Amino acid sequence: MDEEGNREAEGLVTGAEQLWILCSSALRAQVSEATWRAWFEGVAPLKADDDLLVLSVPSSLAKERIEGRYLDMVRDVLAGATGADMDVALEVHADARPADTDSAGLLSSSGGGWQEHERAQYDPHGSIVDRRASPRNGPPPPPSRFRPDETPLNARYTFEAFVIGASNRFAHAAALSVAETPARSYNPLFVHGDAGLGKTHLLHAIGNYVRENFPARHVRSVSTETFMNEFVDAIRTNTSTAFKRRYRECDVLLVDDIQFMENKEGLQEEFFHTFNSLYGASKQIVITSDRPPKSIATLEDRLRSRFLSGLITDVQPPELETRLAILRKKAEGERAPVSNEILEFIATHVKDNIRELEGALIRVSAFASLNDEALTLELAEKVLSDIVAADQPRQITPKLILDATCTMFGFSVEDICGTNRRRPLVTARQVGMYVFRELTDFSYPAIAREFGGRDHTTVIHAVEKISGLMKERRQIYDQVSELIHVIKTGR
Repeated sequence: MDEEGNREAEGLVTGAEQLWILCSSALRAQVSEATWRAWFEGVAPLKADDDLLVLSVPSSLAKERIEGRYLDMVRDVLAGATGADMDVALEVHADARPADTDSAGLLSSSGGGWQEHERAQYDPHGSIVDRRASPRNGPPPPPSRFRPDETPLNARYTFEAFVIGASNRFAHAAALSVAETPARSYNPLFVHGDAGLGKTHLLHAIGNYVRENFPARHVRSVSTETFMNEFVDAIRTNTSTAFKRRYRECDVLLVDDIQFMENKEGLQEEFFHTFNSLYGASKQIVITSDRPPKSIATLEDRLRSRFLSGLITDVQPPELETRLAILRKKAEGERAPVSNEILEFIATHVKDNIRELEGALIRVSAFASLNDEALTLELAEKVLSDIVAADQPRQITPKLILDATCTMFGFSVEDICGTNRRRPLVTARQVGMYVFRELTDFSYPAIAREFGGRDHTTVIHAVEKISGLMKERRQIYDQVSELIHVIKTGR
Protein backbone atom coordinates (compact mmCIF):
# COMPACT_ATOMS: atom_id res chain seq x y z
CA MET A 1 0.00 0.00 0.00
CA ASP A 2 1.42 3.44 -0.93
CA GLU A 3 1.95 6.29 1.54
CA GLU A 4 -1.32 8.00 0.65
CA GLY A 5 -3.23 4.77 1.19
CA ASN A 6 -1.54 4.30 4.55
CA ARG A 7 -2.59 7.83 5.59
CA GLU A 8 -6.20 7.16 4.63
CA ALA A 9 -6.17 3.83 6.47
CA GLU A 10 -4.85 5.55 9.58
CA GLY A 11 -7.79 7.96 9.48
CA LEU A 12 -5.73 11.11 8.93
CA VAL A 13 -7.54 14.04 7.43
CA THR A 14 -7.05 15.45 3.94
CA GLY A 15 -5.71 18.94 3.28
CA ALA A 16 -9.21 20.22 2.54
CA GLU A 17 -10.52 18.80 5.81
CA GLN A 18 -7.65 20.32 7.77
CA LEU A 19 -8.38 23.73 6.29
CA TRP A 20 -12.08 23.46 7.05
CA ILE A 21 -11.38 22.39 10.65
CA LEU A 22 -9.36 25.57 11.12
CA CYS A 23 -11.87 27.75 9.31
CA SER A 24 -15.03 26.37 10.88
CA SER A 25 -13.83 27.08 14.40
CA ALA A 26 -12.94 30.69 13.66
CA LEU A 27 -15.97 31.20 11.45
CA ARG A 28 -18.39 29.93 14.05
CA ALA A 29 -16.97 32.42 16.53
CA GLN A 30 -17.88 35.27 14.17
CA VAL A 31 -21.49 34.41 13.30
CA SER A 32 -24.55 33.75 15.42
CA GLU A 33 -25.64 30.22 16.29
CA ALA A 34 -28.74 30.65 14.14
CA THR A 35 -26.66 31.74 11.15
CA TRP A 36 -24.28 28.82 11.61
CA ARG A 37 -27.07 26.27 11.74
CA ALA A 38 -28.94 27.80 8.83
CA TRP A 39 -26.09 28.16 6.34
CA PHE A 40 -22.87 26.48 7.48
CA GLU A 41 -23.83 23.32 9.30
CA GLY A 42 -24.28 21.42 6.03
CA VAL A 43 -21.03 22.66 4.48
CA ALA A 44 -18.32 20.04 3.89
CA PRO A 45 -14.80 20.24 2.40
CA LEU A 46 -14.25 18.60 -1.00
CA LYS A 47 -10.74 19.42 -2.11
CA ALA A 48 -7.99 22.00 -1.80
CA ASP A 49 -4.92 23.01 -3.73
CA ASP A 50 -2.42 25.85 -3.39
CA ASP A 51 -4.91 28.67 -3.97
CA LEU A 52 -8.42 27.19 -3.87
CA LEU A 53 -10.64 25.47 -1.30
CA VAL A 54 -13.73 23.78 -2.71
CA LEU A 55 -16.69 23.30 -0.36
CA SER A 56 -19.95 21.45 -0.90
CA VAL A 57 -23.22 23.05 0.20
CA PRO A 58 -26.57 21.25 0.52
CA SER A 59 -28.69 23.63 -1.58
CA SER A 60 -28.59 26.41 -4.11
CA LEU A 61 -30.15 28.71 -1.51
CA ALA A 62 -27.26 28.07 0.89
CA LYS A 63 -24.80 28.69 -1.95
CA GLU A 64 -26.51 31.98 -2.84
CA ARG A 65 -26.66 33.17 0.76
CA ILE A 66 -23.03 32.31 1.60
CA GLU A 67 -21.75 33.85 -1.63
CA GLY A 68 -23.86 36.96 -1.13
CA ARG A 69 -23.13 37.64 2.53
CA TYR A 70 -20.37 35.52 4.00
CA LEU A 71 -17.86 34.66 1.28
CA ASP A 72 -15.52 37.52 2.17
CA MET A 73 -15.64 36.43 5.81
CA VAL A 74 -14.75 32.86 4.83
CA ARG A 75 -11.84 34.13 2.71
CA ASP A 76 -10.57 36.29 5.59
CA VAL A 77 -10.73 33.38 8.02
CA LEU A 78 -8.97 31.16 5.51
CA ALA A 79 -6.22 33.73 5.03
CA GLY A 80 -5.79 34.03 8.78
CA ALA A 81 -5.48 30.26 9.13
CA THR A 82 -3.06 29.69 6.25
CA GLY A 83 -1.20 32.98 6.01
CA ALA A 84 -1.90 33.03 2.27
CA ASP A 85 -4.65 34.34 0.00
CA MET A 86 -6.88 31.49 -1.10
CA ASP A 87 -10.10 31.57 -3.05
CA VAL A 88 -13.22 29.61 -2.09
CA ALA A 89 -15.57 27.82 -4.47
CA LEU A 90 -18.98 26.39 -3.56
CA GLU A 91 -20.57 23.38 -5.23
CA VAL A 92 -24.14 22.30 -4.62
CA HIS A 93 -24.53 18.66 -3.57
CA ALA A 94 -28.17 18.13 -2.72
CA ASP A 95 -27.48 14.80 -1.04
CA ALA A 96 -24.77 16.26 1.19
CA ARG A 97 -25.27 15.81 4.91
CA PRO A 98 -23.65 17.74 7.74
CA ALA A 99 -20.51 16.04 8.90
CA ASP A 100 -20.42 14.58 12.37
CA THR A 101 -19.66 17.39 14.75
CA ASP A 102 -18.87 17.82 18.36
CA SER A 103 -20.35 20.60 20.48
CA ALA A 104 -18.02 23.07 18.85
CA GLY A 105 -19.16 22.20 15.37
CA LEU A 106 -15.71 20.82 14.50
CA LEU A 107 -15.24 17.66 12.46
CA SER A 108 -14.43 14.73 14.74
CA SER A 109 -12.99 11.27 14.25
CA SER A 110 -11.29 8.53 16.15
CA GLY A 111 -8.14 8.89 14.09
CA GLY A 112 -5.02 10.31 15.71
CA GLY A 113 -4.72 13.24 13.31
CA TRP A 114 -8.27 14.40 14.13
CA GLN A 115 -7.63 14.20 17.87
CA GLU A 116 -4.66 16.52 17.33
CA HIS A 117 -7.00 19.17 15.96
CA GLU A 118 -9.61 18.63 18.63
CA ARG A 119 -6.99 19.45 21.28
CA ALA A 120 -5.99 22.64 19.53
CA GLN A 121 -7.37 26.01 20.55
CA TYR A 122 -7.92 28.74 17.98
CA ASP A 123 -7.79 32.49 17.98
CA PRO A 124 -10.52 34.49 16.17
CA HIS A 125 -8.59 34.23 12.90
CA GLY A 126 -8.38 30.45 13.00
CA SER A 127 -4.71 30.16 13.94
CA ILE A 128 -3.73 27.49 16.47
CA VAL A 129 -2.51 29.16 19.65
CA ASP A 130 -2.40 26.30 22.17
CA ARG A 131 -2.01 22.63 21.29
CA ARG A 132 -1.71 21.55 24.92
CA ALA A 133 -5.30 22.45 25.85
CA SER A 134 -7.46 19.62 27.13
CA PRO A 135 -10.19 18.30 24.84
CA ARG A 136 -12.64 18.88 27.65
CA ASN A 137 -12.07 22.61 27.45
CA GLY A 138 -13.60 22.76 23.99
CA PRO A 139 -13.34 25.74 21.66
CA PRO A 140 -13.53 29.32 22.85
CA PRO A 141 -17.08 30.60 23.31
CA PRO A 142 -18.51 32.85 20.61
CA PRO A 143 -18.27 36.58 21.24
CA SER A 144 -21.07 38.34 23.07
CA ARG A 145 -23.91 39.70 20.97
CA PHE A 146 -22.69 43.28 21.42
CA ARG A 147 -19.83 45.12 23.02
CA PRO A 148 -20.09 46.38 26.59
CA ASP A 149 -20.17 50.00 25.42
CA GLU A 150 -22.90 49.43 22.86
CA THR A 151 -26.45 50.56 23.48
CA PRO A 152 -29.10 47.86 23.84
CA LEU A 153 -31.66 47.29 21.11
CA ASN A 154 -35.21 46.03 21.46
CA ALA A 155 -34.85 42.34 20.66
CA ARG A 156 -38.48 42.13 19.52
CA TYR A 157 -37.89 44.65 16.75
CA THR A 158 -36.68 42.41 13.93
CA PHE A 159 -37.38 42.23 10.22
CA GLU A 160 -39.21 38.95 10.77
CA ALA A 161 -41.58 40.63 13.23
CA PHE A 162 -42.26 43.60 10.91
CA VAL A 163 -45.54 43.33 9.00
CA ILE A 164 -45.11 44.50 5.42
CA GLY A 165 -47.87 46.32 3.53
CA ALA A 166 -48.29 48.87 0.78
CA SER A 167 -47.74 51.68 3.30
CA ASN A 168 -44.27 50.56 4.36
CA ARG A 169 -43.01 48.12 1.71
CA PHE A 170 -40.36 50.41 0.23
CA ALA A 171 -39.09 51.55 3.64
CA HIS A 172 -38.78 47.92 4.75
CA ALA A 173 -36.91 46.95 1.57
CA ALA A 174 -34.52 49.89 1.96
CA ALA A 175 -33.86 49.09 5.62
CA LEU A 176 -33.22 45.40 4.86
CA SER A 177 -30.83 46.32 2.05
CA VAL A 178 -28.90 48.61 4.42
CA ALA A 179 -28.75 45.87 7.05
CA GLU A 180 -27.48 43.27 4.57
CA THR A 181 -24.78 45.52 3.11
CA PRO A 182 -24.00 48.33 5.58
CA ALA A 183 -22.62 51.51 3.96
CA ARG A 184 -22.88 49.96 0.50
CA SER A 185 -26.56 50.39 -0.38
CA TYR A 186 -28.04 53.66 0.86
CA ASN A 187 -26.00 55.96 3.07
CA PRO A 188 -27.46 57.74 4.85
CA LEU A 189 -30.92 56.17 5.04
CA PHE A 190 -33.54 58.65 6.25
CA VAL A 191 -36.93 57.22 7.28
CA HIS A 192 -39.75 59.61 8.17
CA GLY A 193 -43.40 59.28 9.16
CA ASP A 194 -45.88 59.97 11.95
CA ALA A 195 -45.50 58.46 15.39
CA GLY A 196 -46.43 54.82 15.91
CA LEU A 197 -45.99 53.64 12.32
CA GLY A 198 -42.86 51.50 12.69
CA LYS A 199 -39.88 53.81 12.16
CA THR A 200 -38.20 52.78 15.41
CA HIS A 201 -38.99 49.13 14.66
CA LEU A 202 -37.09 49.38 11.36
CA LEU A 203 -34.24 51.25 13.03
CA HIS A 204 -33.76 48.56 15.66
CA ALA A 205 -34.29 45.79 13.10
CA ILE A 206 -31.28 47.09 11.19
CA GLY A 207 -29.21 47.10 14.37
CA ASN A 208 -30.34 43.61 15.41
CA TYR A 209 -29.65 42.22 11.94
CA VAL A 210 -26.14 43.68 11.80
CA ARG A 211 -25.28 42.40 15.27
CA GLU A 212 -26.64 38.96 14.35
CA ASN A 213 -24.89 38.63 11.00
CA PHE A 214 -21.84 40.88 11.38
CA PRO A 215 -20.81 40.44 15.04
CA ALA A 216 -17.50 42.21 14.50
CA ARG A 217 -19.26 45.47 13.57
CA HIS A 218 -19.94 48.04 16.24
CA VAL A 219 -23.58 49.23 16.31
CA ARG A 220 -24.67 52.28 18.28
CA SER A 221 -28.31 53.26 18.60
CA VAL A 222 -29.35 56.53 20.21
CA SER A 223 -32.33 58.85 20.44
CA THR A 224 -31.70 62.50 19.68
CA GLU A 225 -32.65 63.38 23.27
CA THR A 226 -30.01 61.01 24.61
CA PHE A 227 -27.42 62.30 22.14
CA MET A 228 -28.15 65.85 23.29
CA ASN A 229 -27.98 64.96 26.99
CA GLU A 230 -24.65 63.18 26.54
CA PHE A 231 -23.34 66.12 24.52
CA VAL A 232 -24.27 68.56 27.29
CA ASP A 233 -22.76 66.29 29.95
CA ALA A 234 -19.55 65.98 27.94
CA ILE A 235 -19.21 69.75 27.83
CA ARG A 236 -20.00 70.08 31.54
CA THR A 237 -17.53 67.38 32.62
CA ASN A 238 -14.86 68.21 30.05
CA THR A 239 -15.11 64.76 28.42
CA SER A 240 -15.82 65.85 24.87
CA THR A 241 -13.03 63.69 23.46
CA ALA A 242 -14.60 60.52 24.88
CA PHE A 243 -18.01 61.62 23.61
CA LYS A 244 -16.69 62.16 20.09
CA ARG A 245 -14.90 58.81 20.13
CA ARG A 246 -18.02 57.01 21.29
CA TYR A 247 -20.01 58.12 18.27
CA ARG A 248 -17.32 58.39 15.62
CA GLU A 249 -15.71 54.98 16.07
CA CYS A 250 -18.82 52.86 15.48
CA ASP A 251 -19.62 51.04 12.22
CA VAL A 252 -23.37 51.65 12.21
CA LEU A 253 -24.99 54.69 13.85
CA LEU A 254 -28.77 54.64 14.33
CA VAL A 255 -30.36 57.96 15.34
CA ASP A 256 -34.04 58.19 16.30
CA ASP A 257 -36.20 61.35 16.12
CA ILE A 258 -33.66 63.68 14.51
CA GLN A 259 -36.33 66.44 14.38
CA PHE A 260 -35.52 67.25 18.01
CA MET A 261 -32.32 68.92 16.80
CA GLU A 262 -34.45 71.87 15.74
CA ASN A 263 -33.29 75.17 17.26
CA LYS A 264 -30.20 73.55 18.80
CA GLU A 265 -27.29 75.01 16.87
CA GLY A 266 -24.52 73.56 19.03
CA LEU A 267 -26.00 70.08 18.80
CA GLN A 268 -26.37 70.36 15.03
CA GLU A 269 -22.76 71.47 14.76
CA GLU A 270 -21.57 68.43 16.71
CA PHE A 271 -23.74 66.01 14.75
CA PHE A 272 -22.58 67.55 11.47
CA HIS A 273 -18.96 66.67 12.30
CA THR A 274 -19.97 63.22 13.58
CA PHE A 275 -21.85 62.60 10.34
CA ASN A 276 -18.89 63.69 8.21
CA SER A 277 -16.48 61.52 10.19
CA LEU A 278 -18.61 58.40 9.81
CA TYR A 279 -19.54 59.03 6.20
CA GLY A 280 -15.92 59.67 5.24
CA ALA A 281 -14.94 56.37 6.85
CA SER A 282 -17.68 54.48 4.91
CA LYS A 283 -19.74 53.79 8.03
CA GLN A 284 -23.51 53.38 7.84
CA ILE A 285 -25.84 56.09 9.16
CA VAL A 286 -29.60 55.59 9.59
CA ILE A 287 -31.90 58.39 10.75
CA THR A 288 -35.60 58.61 11.60
CA SER A 289 -37.80 61.66 11.90
CA ASP A 290 -41.47 62.61 12.04
CA ARG A 291 -41.00 64.68 8.87
CA PRO A 292 -38.67 64.84 5.84
CA PRO A 293 -35.45 66.90 5.99
CA LYS A 294 -36.90 69.79 4.00
CA SER A 295 -39.70 70.18 6.57
CA ILE A 296 -37.42 70.50 9.61
CA ALA A 297 -37.52 74.26 9.60
CA THR A 298 -34.44 75.29 11.59
CA LEU A 299 -32.17 72.50 10.43
CA GLU A 300 -28.88 73.88 9.11
CA ASP A 301 -28.64 73.77 5.33
CA ARG A 302 -25.34 71.88 5.38
CA LEU A 303 -26.86 69.17 7.60
CA ARG A 304 -30.04 69.02 5.53
CA SER A 305 -27.97 68.56 2.38
CA ARG A 306 -26.15 65.64 4.01
CA PHE A 307 -29.46 63.95 4.79
CA LEU A 308 -30.73 64.56 1.28
CA SER A 309 -27.61 62.97 -0.22
CA GLY A 310 -28.83 59.49 0.71
CA LEU A 311 -32.16 57.73 0.36
CA ILE A 312 -35.28 59.39 1.79
CA THR A 313 -38.23 57.08 2.38
CA ASP A 314 -41.41 57.29 4.43
CA VAL A 315 -43.87 55.07 6.24
CA GLN A 316 -47.57 55.87 5.89
CA PRO A 317 -50.52 54.90 8.11
CA PRO A 318 -51.31 51.27 7.33
CA GLU A 319 -54.29 50.42 5.16
CA LEU A 320 -56.97 48.07 6.49
CA GLU A 321 -55.32 44.92 5.15
CA THR A 322 -52.01 45.77 6.80
CA ARG A 323 -53.73 46.67 10.07
CA LEU A 324 -55.40 43.26 10.03
CA ALA A 325 -52.09 41.53 9.32
CA ILE A 326 -50.45 43.39 12.21
CA LEU A 327 -53.24 42.35 14.57
CA ARG A 328 -53.11 38.72 13.42
CA LYS A 329 -49.39 38.60 14.09
CA LYS A 330 -49.89 40.19 17.50
CA ALA A 331 -52.77 37.83 18.28
CA GLU A 332 -50.50 34.81 17.82
CA GLY A 333 -48.95 35.61 21.19
CA GLU A 334 -52.25 35.81 23.06
CA ARG A 335 -53.38 33.01 25.35
CA ALA A 336 -56.81 32.65 23.77
CA PRO A 337 -57.54 32.68 20.03
CA VAL A 338 -58.91 35.96 18.69
CA SER A 339 -61.57 35.73 15.98
CA ASN A 340 -61.32 37.53 12.67
CA GLU A 341 -64.43 39.59 13.41
CA ILE A 342 -62.80 41.02 16.55
CA LEU A 343 -59.61 41.82 14.65
CA GLU A 344 -61.64 43.47 11.88
CA PHE A 345 -63.54 45.51 14.46
CA ILE A 346 -60.32 46.81 15.99
CA ALA A 347 -58.67 47.42 12.61
CA THR A 348 -61.70 49.35 11.40
CA HIS A 349 -61.77 51.75 14.34
CA VAL A 350 -58.03 52.25 14.97
CA LYS A 351 -56.56 53.62 11.76
CA ASP A 352 -53.58 55.89 12.25
CA ASN A 353 -51.33 54.40 14.91
CA ILE A 354 -49.93 50.87 15.16
CA ARG A 355 -49.09 51.37 18.81
CA GLU A 356 -52.73 52.15 19.64
CA LEU A 357 -53.81 49.28 17.40
CA GLU A 358 -51.78 46.77 19.41
CA GLY A 359 -52.82 48.41 22.68
CA ALA A 360 -56.50 47.87 21.82
CA LEU A 361 -55.90 44.16 21.26
CA ILE A 362 -54.04 43.89 24.58
CA ARG A 363 -56.95 45.51 26.42
CA VAL A 364 -59.54 43.18 24.91
CA SER A 365 -57.47 40.03 25.49
CA ALA A 366 -56.57 41.04 29.04
CA PHE A 367 -60.22 41.74 29.93
CA ALA A 368 -61.31 38.32 28.67
CA SER A 369 -58.44 36.59 30.49
CA LEU A 370 -59.09 38.31 33.80
CA ASN A 371 -62.84 37.62 33.71
CA ASP A 372 -62.51 34.14 32.23
CA GLU A 373 -64.83 35.20 29.41
CA ALA A 374 -64.86 34.17 25.78
CA LEU A 375 -63.42 36.68 23.34
CA THR A 376 -66.51 37.88 21.50
CA LEU A 377 -67.32 40.87 19.34
CA GLU A 378 -69.75 42.14 21.98
CA LEU A 379 -67.01 42.05 24.59
CA ALA A 380 -64.62 43.93 22.28
CA GLU A 381 -67.24 46.61 21.62
CA LYS A 382 -67.79 47.00 25.36
CA VAL A 383 -64.11 47.20 26.29
CA LEU A 384 -63.20 49.59 23.46
CA SER A 385 -66.25 51.82 23.75
CA ASP A 386 -64.00 54.83 24.32
CA ILE A 387 -62.30 54.23 20.95
CA VAL A 388 -65.53 54.05 18.94
CA ALA A 389 -67.22 56.95 20.76
CA ALA A 390 -68.63 59.45 18.30
CA ASP A 391 -67.60 62.57 20.21
CA GLN A 392 -64.26 64.23 19.52
CA PRO A 393 -61.49 63.08 21.86
CA ARG A 394 -59.95 65.53 24.28
CA GLN A 395 -56.57 67.00 23.61
CA ILE A 396 -54.27 64.79 25.66
CA THR A 397 -51.34 66.59 27.27
CA PRO A 398 -48.61 65.42 29.68
CA LYS A 399 -50.19 67.51 32.46
CA LEU A 400 -53.57 65.86 31.85
CA ILE A 401 -52.08 62.36 32.16
CA LEU A 402 -50.03 63.17 35.25
CA ASP A 403 -52.95 64.89 36.99
CA ALA A 404 -55.33 62.03 36.22
CA THR A 405 -52.80 59.46 37.43
CA CYS A 406 -52.22 61.35 40.67
CA THR A 407 -55.97 61.73 41.29
CA MET A 408 -56.66 58.04 40.73
CA PHE A 409 -53.88 56.76 42.98
CA GLY A 410 -53.96 59.52 45.60
CA PHE A 411 -50.43 60.83 45.15
CA SER A 412 -49.06 64.26 44.28
CA VAL A 413 -47.23 65.04 41.04
CA GLU A 414 -44.08 65.48 43.12
CA ASP A 415 -44.52 61.93 44.46
CA ILE A 416 -45.11 60.40 41.03
CA CYS A 417 -42.12 62.20 39.51
CA GLY A 418 -39.91 61.80 42.57
CA THR A 419 -37.51 59.09 43.66
CA ASN A 420 -39.52 57.35 46.38
CA ARG A 421 -39.85 53.63 45.61
CA ARG A 422 -42.67 52.55 47.93
CA ARG A 423 -44.60 49.76 46.19
CA PRO A 424 -47.97 51.56 45.69
CA LEU A 425 -46.15 54.61 44.39
CA VAL A 426 -43.99 52.60 41.99
CA THR A 427 -47.08 50.86 40.60
CA ALA A 428 -48.85 54.19 40.08
CA ARG A 429 -45.79 55.56 38.34
CA GLN A 430 -45.52 52.54 36.03
CA VAL A 431 -49.22 52.66 35.14
CA GLY A 432 -48.85 56.33 34.29
CA MET A 433 -45.88 55.57 32.04
CA TYR A 434 -47.82 52.80 30.27
CA VAL A 435 -50.82 55.07 29.63
CA PHE A 436 -48.46 57.83 28.49
CA ARG A 437 -46.98 55.48 25.91
CA GLU A 438 -50.38 54.33 24.63
CA LEU A 439 -52.09 57.71 24.42
CA THR A 440 -49.29 59.96 23.15
CA ASP A 441 -46.62 59.88 20.47
CA PHE A 442 -43.89 60.64 23.01
CA SER A 443 -40.70 58.59 22.73
CA TYR A 444 -39.37 56.67 25.73
CA PRO A 445 -36.81 59.39 26.57
CA ALA A 446 -39.52 62.05 26.30
CA ILE A 447 -41.78 60.14 28.69
CA ALA A 448 -38.86 59.63 31.07
CA ARG A 449 -38.30 63.38 31.07
CA GLU A 450 -41.94 64.00 32.09
CA PHE A 451 -41.47 61.65 35.05
CA GLY A 452 -38.63 63.54 36.66
CA GLY A 453 -35.87 63.03 34.10
CA ARG A 454 -35.44 59.29 34.58
CA ASP A 455 -33.51 57.02 32.26
CA HIS A 456 -35.59 55.90 29.27
CA THR A 457 -34.93 52.23 30.10
CA THR A 458 -37.07 52.73 33.22
CA VAL A 459 -40.00 53.61 30.98
CA ILE A 460 -39.38 50.62 28.72
CA HIS A 461 -39.40 48.33 31.76
CA ALA A 462 -42.59 49.93 33.10
CA VAL A 463 -44.47 49.59 29.79
CA GLU A 464 -43.50 45.94 29.39
CA LYS A 465 -44.29 45.11 33.03
CA ILE A 466 -47.75 46.73 33.04
CA SER A 467 -48.57 45.14 29.68
CA GLY A 468 -47.91 41.74 31.22
CA LEU A 469 -49.64 42.42 34.55
CA MET A 470 -52.81 43.56 32.78
CA LYS A 471 -53.35 39.93 31.74
CA GLU A 472 -52.70 38.56 35.23
CA ARG A 473 -54.13 41.01 37.74
CA ARG A 474 -57.66 42.33 37.55
CA GLN A 475 -56.78 45.35 39.67
CA ILE A 476 -54.05 46.50 37.27
CA TYR A 477 -56.32 46.02 34.27
CA ASP A 478 -59.13 48.02 35.88
CA GLN A 479 -56.78 50.81 36.88
CA VAL A 480 -55.32 51.13 33.37
CA SER A 481 -58.74 50.97 31.70
CA GLU A 482 -60.28 53.49 34.06
CA LEU A 483 -57.34 55.88 33.71
CA ILE A 484 -57.51 55.72 29.91
CA HIS A 485 -61.28 56.30 30.01
CA VAL A 486 -60.94 59.30 32.34
CA ILE A 487 -58.18 60.86 30.26
CA LYS A 488 -60.05 60.42 26.99
CA THR A 489 -63.53 61.40 28.13
CA GLY A 490 -62.92 63.65 31.13
CA ARG A 491 -65.32 61.66 33.30
